Amino acid sequence: MSSEKPAKTAVLHVTCADRRGIVAALAQLLYGHGANILDADQHTDTIAGQFFQRIRFDLSEIHTDRVSLEAGIEEVAQRFEMGWRLAYANERKRIALFVSRYDHCLFDLLWRHRSGELECEIPLVVSNHPELESVARQFGIDFHVFPITKQTKREQEAREIELLDSKQIDLVVLARYMQVVTEDLIGHYPNRIINIHHSFLPAFTGGKPYHQAYERGVKLIGATAHYATSELDEGPIIEQDVVRTTHRDTAADLVRKGRDLERTVLARAVRWHIEDRVLVYDNKTVVFA
Repeated sequence: MSSEKPAKTAVLHVTCADRRGIVAALAQLLYGHGANILDADQHTDTIAGQFFQRIRFDLSEIHTDRVSLEAGIEEVAQRFEMGWRLAYANERKRIALFVSRYDHCLFDLLWRHRSGELECEIPLVVSNHPELESVARQFGIDFHVFPITKQTKREQEAREIELLDSKQIDLVVLARYMQVVTEDLIGHYPNRIINIHHSFLPAFTGGKPYHQAYERGVKLIGATAHYATSELDEGPIIEQDVVRTTHRDTAADLVRKGRDLERTVLARAVRWHIEDRVLVYDNKTVVFA
């Protein structure tokens, strides 16, 4: 849902085969429309031969309109066979948080949103259990419960998708949502469902990874934020972090330490997504953080 305020800045993402002249062509295009580049970052995957760039620019002195600007970008994109995406700062992303019974990631994201750290809208929280309704309510956010069993999973997800569409949701965040989402939901939000996994992937996938780590006697545990795909815990990784453990730590200690990581890793991934800093390719990401 777009704000009525005019956009002051915008972010352009481009992806294409690497070749000479791309950076110059984009800079000349924006200059020609009166846009001022505020910052630009780029990356070339020399093995894949792919070029990626993120450009944030000021629109306040632009002497054309959005239609003309986007037509100009499309012309350059066709010349370089380039994929592109343009995001305007006044079009705040709308996020739905999915939770089960764990509240630490939910609280953290809602506090960050209230403090202004996450510049987005959070119109609803969705859960398969009723326990966290009071948390959502104290932040003034609608809470919706969809109890899920093996027999009702697809039916309930269809209802969830209908709700998400009605609220014009741009991003789904699985904030310790203890359900495997189906291909239907993933297909509806490709590269727009962020999951937090309580392990440093690819180690210890699936359930109870902290207990697996305890049994293995690891010296580091971690957390991973990634885009959900049809392959469980195999989606493009956005952010990871680790904390050191010792032989004195119990499984409960690992859970406690891990939850601290989950909060910060998930928050960074969500912030980078809503600030249009993430590009996905070949089940990997380029993160212009």
